[in-house]
Amino acid sequence: MSETPYPPGARVLVRDAEWIVRTCAPLTYTQGFKVTAIGSSEFVRDEDGVFFTDIEDIELMRPEDAILEQDRTDHFAAGRLFLEAVLRRTPLPQTEKGLALSDRFLLDSLPYQLRPAELALRGLRPRILLADVVGLGKTLEIGLILAELIRRGRGERILVVTPQQVLEQFQHELWTRFSIPLVRLDSIGVERIQREIPAGRNPFTYYKRVIISVDTLKNEGKYGQHLEKLHWDAVVIDESHNLMGETTARNRLARLLSRRTDALLLASATPHNGDSNSFAELIRMLDPSAIANDERYSAEDIAHLYIRRTKISPEVRDRMGSRWPERGPSIPVRCAASPIEERIFEEFREVWLAGDQREGGPVVDQKHRLFPYTLLKSFLSSHVALAATVVNRVRSIEAEDKKAAKDKAALRVKRDQNPLVELGKLVNEPPVAHSPERDALLSLSRLVLEMTDDDSAKLTALIRQLADIGVAPGSPTRVVVFSESVPTLEWLKRVLPERLGLTEPGAIEIMHGGFSDIQQQEIVERFSLADSKVRVLLTGDVASEGVNLHKQCHHLIHYDVPWSLIRIEQRNGRIDRYRQKHNPQFKALILTSRVEDPREAKDDRLVAEKLLAKEESAHHSLGTAEAVTGEYRAEREERRLIQDLLAGKTVEESIEAHPAGDFLAGLLAGVGDKPANPDPLLATAPKLFDSTEEFVKEAIKELKLLGDLEDDGEMLAFTPPKDLIHRLSALPASYLRTHNIKERMKVTFHRGLAERKLEEARNSKTMWPDIAYLSDLHPLVDWLTDKVLVQLGRQKAPVMMADVTEPTFLIQGIYSNKLGQPTVVEWMAVTGSAVQDADMVEVLRRAGVGPRMINPDRPVDLAPLQELVKPAVDIARVHLEKRRTHYDAEVVRPLELYRERLTDWEQFTLDGARTKAQADRARRTADEQRRLLDSMQTTGEPLLRILAVLISQGGHQ
Repeated sequence: MSETPYPPGARVLVRDAEWIVRTCAPLTYTQGFKVTAIGSSEFVRDEDGVFFTDIEDIELMRPEDAILEQDRTDHFAAGRLFLEAVLRRTPLPQTEKGLALSDRFLLDSLPYQLRPAELALRGLRPRILLADVVGLGKTLEIGLILAELIRRGRGERILVVTPQQVLEQFQHELWTRFSIPLVRLDSIGVERIQREIPAGRNPFTYYKRVIISVDTLKNEGKYGQHLEKLHWDAVVIDESHNLMGETTARNRLARLLSRRTDALLLASATPHNGDSNSFAELIRMLDPSAIANDERYSAEDIAHLYIRRTKISPEVRDRMGSRWPERGPSIPVRCAASPIEERIFEEFREVWLAGDQREGGPVVDQKHRLFPYTLLKSFLSSHVALAATVVNRVRSIEAEDKKAAKDKAALRVKRDQNPLVELGKLVNEPPVAHSPERDALLSLSRLVLEMTDDDSAKLTALIRQLADIGVAPGSPTRVVVFSESVPTLEWLKRVLPERLGLTEPGAIEIMHGGFSDIQQQEIVERFSLADSKVRVLLTGDVASEGVNLHKQCHHLIHYDVPWSLIRIEQRNGRIDRYRQKHNPQFKALILTSRVEDPREAKDDRLVAEKLLAKEESAHHSLGTAEAVTGEYRAEREERRLIQDLLAGKTVEESIEAHPAGDFLAGLLAGVGDKPANPDPLLATAPKLFDSTEEFVKEAIKELKLLGDLEDDGEMLAFTPPKDLIHRLSALPASYLRTHNIKERMKVTFHRGLAERKLEEARNSKTMWPDIAYLSDLHPLVDWLTDKVLVQLGRQKAPVMMADVTEPTFLIQGIYSNKLGQPTVVEWMAVTGSAVQDADMVEVLRRAGVGPRMINPDRPVDLAPLQELVKPAVDIARVHLEKRRTHYDAEVVRPLELYRERLTDWEQFTLDGARTKAQADRARRTADEQRRLLDSMQTTGEPLLRILAVLISQGGHQ
């Protein structure tokens, strides 16, 4: 038996039914193979099949047994459609590194967005870390990579893992831009699975392409057993910086998935946390032998796995144009503190932040020396946030004093509680015990309780700023207001409607981490729709990563400013994004004391105003602010800043004091942002039809599949058959229901119409357009391709009359590797005793095979042609074997280069191993990688298949 007995596209007989092979992969626990296929004969047509060679009798149809059949259709439509379907269904070979579908989607022509796909395809396996800064369009870049993998037969099973708030957004982009449907497994989707699939069935085998949140998937008890048994063609993990830390459930999940997939795409605008070891761990998920020394490596060491561009990268800056307007300045709006706020500032200066604070100061001990600044930050957010912080801290002190075995989280102010009311109760309670900190908190509490909403300078300024922006009843203007504090957000939600006159339900929305995945997705969607009522979105930093808020909004206000450049940039990136239509506008409310020296005043001039200006400067000069402080994570950046303030440093001194030896900083500059070639490398993908539109329309006409088809020149509308509807089941039920797609499906090849419909959808009650763009990957195109392939009978090959002088046999030849991936693909034209110099597609062009052909429908004596079948196959087989030698040079060379690097890595790692376990792990990793390399080499016998025969207009000669 061949090492790879059933290459993709081969026809096989199983249980007296005919199937077309999609993939053939070796089993790890036997010498057999797992064959996935789609039914092509009558009783199994369009059914998915999975067969195991150990238990099934799978018969490969031999090319010598091909039966020639005269094509009697007008213009030889059946034969031409069949040839095009085979060309489309046949994966591109492993040696083809160019892009095959770069211009086939609903995208702007931006070469920089094609570069990650180029990088992924150049590697032995498509495994990269896509680290472009916020706003460049990483989702679109991921879609392009997945599309190329699908075209290569390496994207049948896809798993996308994202934060829960961007599930629908990601799903929407992949469908509307690329026509790739993903089943969304949010909390509602999980319930749907439980209803639709048999109990105990693995949900990830039931659905082939899935998008799920990382927090849902990391539930090892619920999904671990399913994931352990599965292999994916491609796994995407968005916001992958959250995977760092070997002990976390997210990290364990990522490491599991990295072992169970061929392609692995990690995406993060903040790709590392400044720790060389943890970043090396992330890189090892992509390539276990990429880094030999975890303590020291460079961008060059991981250049085959990593790409990062900023907005000022030349290729981005030069080609972006009006698709991404320049952002406006970050304007600090100073708010003079009210009298009661001045008294609270004075309390901080005299009690909480007095004297030498490095040991805790006069109120707190050294263990809690950072808490006074936590308290101050709460006040700089709002008096309500300060109240919540005071209550939570007093309750914590009381629990410690009582040595209560309680969950401290249960002591915190709940969402449905008013922090000011809880603070009032606290002040009136008899103290459990006295301590300097508790007494100081109660003193501060009395001042907070004196303060009213009207005393809040920031609230007054916010109302004024919203009015200046144009937020008002009847106005379409929208704004997003960020705050770090949930109590502040809840308070603003209570007080803003009446003060702004936006009392209609839904005009002011709130979103933070306490909301469910469905709630978060619905809020983001409403904010993105032009005709929704929402005008002000109050949100916390749950929305600072990955969420698109720019579609109807270009105004952002920082109600409080994070003490982190990274977080400020992440927030700003929600509206400062590719495809923003207006200049993004940013303002920040800066609470100021009458004390002139900010270091004495302890107000927002001390930190917030300075960080705001620093982020803006870094954005324009460096393209990103992430490497400025050398901390790379918002929480660590803020903690170090507070520690520096306690040590007497200024904000400027803190920022400038980079950690020594920060060699990772270079990875946050441009990596791969200066491509060697100005234009992306394009693949030579064979095709017979000039366009997908031409193929689809002729297939529909010839097969008579859509009897009620309407074609107005721009749009096709029809009633979809049941087997086509089944292919759409991955899409949201609400989308299918809203547009009645199961009853009347509308599609278009025209980008202008598709873009207009996408824009109209944003201006309606749904983000999903009623007319879908028909890319090469659309389920309709896939369905038609399969329909064309099954039209010919078993082992049949059409005979067509064309401009040739002698019978020309068109033959497909494929060699594969042990993974079932084609390494050699040849399209041959055999005449007489030789294979023509030109490939099959060129021969077809020269022979005039096209829609203008005339079929005289004159009977042809097929018997002499039938006798030539075996000699033609023999000639093709010899030619293919010679071509294999040529291809092997391209296939083997990168494998050998990697094998040499792997040997060096293994030796270096063994030399540095401190324990036997470390050495064993290195040897095991090297052995696994060598087995992978072996499996990627061409092996076994070729698949040969006669596709058609061309004869002269005068008949067989």
